[in-house]
Amino acid sequence: MGKVTGFLEFERQHESYEAPLARVKHYKEFVLALTDEQAKIQGARCMDCGIPFCNNGCPVNNIIPDFNDLVFRQDWKTAITVLHSTNNFPEFTGRICPAPCEAACTLNINDDPVGIKSIEHAIIDKAWGEGWVEPQVATHKTGKTVAIVGSGPAGLAAAQQLARAGHDVTVFEKNDRIGGLLRYGIPDFKLEKWLIDRRMRQMEAEGVTFRTGVYIGTEAPEAHINNFSKEMLSPEQLQAQFDAVVIAGGAEQPRDLPVPGRELAGIHFAMEFLPQQNKVNAGDKLAEQIKATGKHVIVIGGGDTGSDCVGTSNRHGAASVTQFELLPQPPEQENKALVWPYWPIKLRTSSSHEEGCERDWAVATKRFEGKHGKVEKLIAVRVEWKDGKMQEVAGSEFELKADLVLLAMGFVSPLQTLLEAFGVSKDGRGNVRAATEGESAYVTDVPKVFAAGDVRRGQSLVVWAIREGRQCAHAVDQFLMGHSVLPR
Repeated sequence: MGKVTGFLEFERQHESYEAPLARVKHYKEFVLALTDEQAKIQGARCMDCGIPFCNNGCPVNNIIPDFNDLVFRQDWKTAITVLHSTNNFPEFTGRICPAPCEAACTLNINDDPVGIKSIEHAIIDKAWGEGWVEPQVATHKTGKTVAIVGSGPAGLAAAQQLARAGHDVTVFEKNDRIGGLLRYGIPDFKLEKWLIDRRMRQMEAEGVTFRTGVYIGTEAPEAHINNFSKEMLSPEQLQAQFDAVVIAGGAEQPRDLPVPGRELAGIHFAMEFLPQQNKVNAGDKLAEQIKATGKHVIVIGGGDTGSDCVGTSNRHGAASVTQFELLPQPPEQENKALVWPYWPIKLRTSSSHEEGCERDWAVATKRFEGKHGKVEKLIAVRVEWKDGKMQEVAGSEFELKADLVLLAMGFVSPLQTLLEAFGVSKDGRGNVRAATEGESAYVTDVPKVFAAGDVRRGQSLVVWAIREGRQCAHAVDQFLMGHSVLPR
């Protein structure tokens, strides 16, 4: 490393944020990225470990010590080459990834870990700004055609890799814009959508064809599933027209809360609420939008989706926002000796929480009550966990005023209608059954049909989707050509 003692000399510097009272007035990104000099100092903190656990902590196996050292040396152009060798879209992960690599950092054993995510963010923004991110057009075409169903990070990663291998790739998206959950789900204040458009232009120059508003299946999904399609194609049509098909949809079926009063107006899935604001920000005119303005909002679910509901509700001007979780409150600091280098369970306070939110834990919803068909309050009870089993605390029932309830309790599976239309086998959780290793990697039991991302592994991170998309592309290329030069 260029600065062998850097981890002893320099403290971690976090990316700074625009002040909460200012940022809740808009939907733009508010993270202030590191300057070149700040990134250099943060790169110097990398220890060049004998065993860099960060590599395996990162699902795409980013070559982290190398690009840290390159940033320290201010060799940014080589740094983006190293970063792109494992990650197609660092402008996405550098903004929204929870950074499991940092949890696995050796320095994290007894100090603050290296700010790997902020360095990645700095590298890719520098590369785009300098014009170093250019289309990588295949030198020859194979004549093979591939259909990708779904344009989230798994589908985009698979599409880009396969196009660079010389195949003719068409991405089908049921919604009116490309990006999947990146587009409709993640708020603009975490990921501005021009970033997706910019990467799309690169992929189009590389030969990828995007077709929006096309639903693949034989019957439309349920009403609460985002579907802006104007055309429907059957899986049989894709199998007849293309040499290989990749199912890369998301885990879109949300977990419901079947308690009395669930049918009342004002109770919505998070993914009914969040995409509407994405569309409004994009300039669309909606006939009706779910708004939190002036309302007492209850967010049920303590994960990232719930946090996104909190941030969006604050920007709407909610009267109050309360978020609660079924599980007990995690510790403020993990037991590093016990969990390192794995992802720890600990209390995490997001930027949205800092903007205003009342949080509570170990709370279960008993029922909703209202008048004239509209929710007015939520009746809840406190719970305790013993031997892994939940028990209600006697006499702990309480009520909360609720004008808008957002269900953000995770996703149970991909759309079953999609999988049934393809006729692929499913695992016990309703995901596509496909291995990740060996000759059958990402292969379904339907001829020439592959699967990758959340549709195969279940609800997960963007960085895991990119990994699976890349590995699936290798498997498809191997299937089509008998060998593959694509990295796995």
